[in-house]
Amino acid sequence: MSFLEIKNVSIKGVSGCVPSTTDLNESLSIFTGEEAHKFIESTGVAERHVSNINTTTADLCFYAAEKLIGELHWDPTDIDCLIFVTQTPDYILPATSNLLQFRLGLSQNTFALDISSGCSGWVYGLSVISSLLSSGNFRKGLLLTGDTISKICSDLDKSTQPLFGDAGTATALEFDNKSSGLKFHFGSDGDGYQAIIIPDGGFRSVTSPDSFITEKIESGISRNRTNLILDGMNVFSFGINKAPESVRALMEYYGLTDEEVDYYLFHQANRYMNEKIRKKLKISELKVPYSLRNYGNTSSASIPITLINSLKEVAQTNQLNLLACGFGVGLSWGSVYFNTENLCIPEIINI
Repeated sequence: MSFLEIKNVSIKGVSGCVPSTTDLNESLSIFTGEEAHKFIESTGVAERHVSNINTTTADLCFYAAEKLIGELHWDPTDIDCLIFVTQTPDYILPATSNLLQFRLGLSQNTFALDISSGCSGWVYGLSVISSLLSSGNFRKGLLLTGDTISKICSDLDKSTQPLFGDAGTATALEFDNKSSGLKFHFGSDGDGYQAIIIPDGGFRSVTSPDSFITEKIESGISRNRTNLILDGMNVFSFGINKAPESVRALMEYYGLTDEEVDYYLFHQANRYMNEKIRKKLKISELKVPYSLRNYGNTSSASIPITLINSLKEVAQTNQLNLLACGFGVGLSWGSVYFNTENLCIPEIINI
């Protein structure tokens, strides 16, 4: 089993940014009759924020980071490392983290790195940046996570378009030798990679004229090979098994009890799946916040967006013990237990 404990690191703040344009699922023409109502009831997603053609994930993360740096009163040149987690970068190359280092006014001595990851991306990114900071050689770091998934969903696919929203987040971390640190568990199963995939556009299967031909898969689902494919049944089976396994493994390995966890922050896959996970773990509804209704599934941004959306007031004024779990594309999953105290949490920015 893949466990990791990282000491001497504290999370100091979390911020988020979303596009100002929203899509209401009840108004989507892709649904017929009562389909919209049933979709909203089962997934919990009523509306999503969607980006325009000129707004990228990097833009959303830039504004989230700029706001957080300002409210923390950090000097940008004191930030030693920047990790950018996304599956919708600005370019195939160069790495978008380098562009963000420049846009944010960080030093040219900054360690900057892109990580290609989705649903579990915040947990994985948190482990990487925490590892960099734990020795004390790097003192301050920024973890930027998010996606503009709406850009890769077919408008004719009711299995993806109404589910995914766009968002970017920033998490500020600092070396702190008084911190209790972070405790992680990870897992990966590449055998299931086809469950969530864009078939064409990489170097295994490059784009061709045929990549852009829209095909009808079934009623209400038409897409081309550059669009996102979501195998709902396989993803559901994966999620309701691996997420509880990861949470249990983390808690058992480190001797944690439910009483020691104030809130559980799960990747916002969809409400029906997440409720199955919650019930399997026998967690109180009061300990599992959601952000699905107004933001949808925001990929690697979903855990921090949920923290901001649901726990902003309590996290700003209290010490909290939190357990987060991300699971999805890859297939991959990961859980982390950490505590926070008086977090800096600006309001979610709309651009």
